[in-house]
Amino acid sequence: MSPPIRRLVLDVMKPQEPNILEFADVTADCPGADGVNVVLVETDREVQNLKLTIEGDGIDADALEQAITDLGGTIHSIDQVVCGEHLVEQIDTPQDR
Repeated sequence: MSPPIRRLVLDVMKPQEPNILEFADVTADCPGADGVNVVLVETDREVQNLKLTIEGDGIDADALEQAITDLGGTIHSIDQVVCGEHLVEQIDTPQDR
């Protein structure tokens, strides 16, 4: 059995509607999601780019992707994944400076 997904950070493109509130509400309701942070990164006349951070005890990545697709969104990239029994934070190393 795979270790549970505790955090996902996604770069998502979506149409202007639904608004960011509905997007947060629907994604927060996905199985395993305990909380969602949605940040509007960029907007133009037709689309918006969002950064979604989802945390939980066992995020169902497939259900989350389906919810985003159902809202008209597209995942551009998965920017961070944290798996295991607890959250592991990224630390700076000399290469990061």
